[in-house]
Amino acid sequence: MQWKSMSALAAATRRGSTRCDIQNRSGGSIVNTAATRSAVRVKSTELSGGFDGRTAEAARQNRGTLRLKALRGAKAAVRVFVEAENRLLRESMTRVLAKCGDIEVTGVNSAEALSVDALTETQTEVLLLASRGRLDEDLALVHRVKGAAPGIRILMIGMTESEGTFLQCVQAGVTGYLTQNASAAEVLNAVRAVQAGESVCPGTLCAVLFRYFQSDTAAMPFASVNRRLGLSRREQQLVPLIAEGLTNKEIAGRFCLSEQTVKNHLYRMKHKLGAEGRLGIVHLYRAKGFFV
Repeated sequence: MQWKSMSALAAATRRGSTRCDIQNRSGGSIVNTAATRSAVRVKSTELSGGFDGRTAEAARQNRGTLRLKALRGAKAAVRVFVEAENRLLRESMTRVLAKCGDIEVTGVNSAEALSVDALTETQTEVLLLASRGRLDEDLALVHRVKGAAPGIRILMIGMTESEGTFLQCVQAGVTGYLTQNASAAEVLNAVRAVQAGESVCPGTLCAVLFRYFQSDTAAMPFASVNRRLGLSRREQQLVPLIAEGLTNKEIAGRFCLSEQTVKNHLYRMKHKLGAEGRLGIVHLYRAKGFFV
């Protein structure tokens, strides 16, 4: 039965085309023969089981998806550099980011010392930094990146939910902070938010910020510092530079001092605080409630 319908339909098509040609040559009414043939082909395909209404709807949805992808492609992707010491974490974060059409991974690093030049050369916008579990190293890296490329936003995934660690990371210059329990969706949303100029942190740590700035410790004057630690004003100024890892020569250049003068300051600071070395000065200073 289907074969007969197809034959009859083909014959009708030939007759319709012939009539259209005759009318066109005789000056009669013009018929859109292309449209007629197209309609016949559609009907023919329907009769032969070529497609149905569901297939047509799927085709329309595909066209809509392609248009949506084209619109998304018009927006520049967020350029993210991944820094993580742990290989599994590093590869997992890279795969999650690479699957997103609006995020581009500009580089991956696992070396002990991250090259800031690698960030600037790739025009990185967001540094996704997984904590190494050693706070001093994390803070030193944040200071180094912010000092050399202040426009780069840093999103840190911390190894701990310690309030003190979080506050010190914020003080160092991170724009966003997530804990190691954050989901992939939370990381992606945080990357987009940080790139857009927002700051991100879990709600519990946000409350920590409010409490910190409402406390007296946040606005402690120099007189109180002298009373608690016995450091002079100049010695207090040296502590943040020591925390950044600057050498005696570099610190001397900051204050137009001799290198020997800086050494003398450090000697007196260790004596006053009972610290064994430069790192001990920084640890004790932080333990007393100061964020450097």
